[in-house]
Amino acid sequence: MRVDPDSPAFVDRKVKALLNKLTMQKFDSISDQVIAWANKSEKEKDGRTLIQVIRLVFEKAIDEAIWSEMYARLCRKMMEQISFKVQDDGIKATDGKPITGGQLFRKYMLNRCQENFERGWVAKEATAAAAAVKASRDEAAKAVSRQSKEGGTEKVAPYSDEYYAAQKAKRQGLGLIKFIGELFKLQMLTERIMHECIKKLLGNVENPEEEEIESLRTLLTTVGASLDTPRARAYMDVYFSRMKELSKSQNVSSRVQLVLQDIIELRERKWISRNGVAAPATIAQIHAMVSREEHNMCKLLFGFE
Repeated sequence: MRVDPDSPAFVDRKVKALLNKLTMQKFDSISDQVIAWANKSEKEKDGRTLIQVIRLVFEKAIDEAIWSEMYARLCRKMMEQISFKVQDDGIKATDGKPITGGQLFRKYMLNRCQENFERGWVAKEATAAAAAVKASRDEAAKAVSRQSKEGGTEKVAPYSDEYYAAQKAKRQGLGLIKFIGELFKLQMLTERIMHECIKKLLGNVENPEEEEIESLRTLLTTVGASLDTPRARAYMDVYFSRMKELSKSQNVSSRVQLVLQDIIELRERKWISRNGVAAPATIAQIHAMVSREEHNMCKLLFGFE
């Protein structure tokens, strides 16, 4: 059976295979091939193949936050090198002509970031419900464990599917925030967008969710040094004044207070991490950092090491 090389399923398979091979060592050759697939939209009037490639890169970036800087670099290269013949007749500039090439790529990427960021707030309810399920499951697991020990066997009740789905959503939510920050650092997103994100994450002044404050820490750890300039100092001072008030509030959990204190201290250290470690320079160092991140993520999401 002949496979249509222009079919969405074929494009999906080929681009996913390329993204799975993407490393900093192979960045130039693999990224060139990804761009070649995106440029197949030259034959289209709706940019559908470009949209598909952006979706695949985006999904990979938010699911593998440790590599978000590399995926942001890929996006920057795509924006700079996408063919000017790629266009979407449904998206026009002020002069009435279709937006093309890099401008179109940036428009698509901005829309996807915004849609996913807004969607995250809808998903919070599912995360909260799953946390409640987890609590009841934990109690059930303890009861089963006690009964099993009395009977000479030991069993642990599994987590629910809803719990794992919610934790995946949380991981990807933090990945999205990290990716947005990396795109900003490469001047693909504006400073105004960063401020809107911070305001949204600090919007709940009475009793913020842990996910909001965790996302705030991820974003400010990524972009704080770039954003904390004399021009934006007044805005940053307002944000940190609010954080200091929240960190002393009796309405927030001790975990939220600790996370807020971490952010406050990070700014006091001029955005230098507590251990002062520079970014990893070699592949071996990067893999070691990935291992530590995975260990920390297990502790954060599942409460075990």
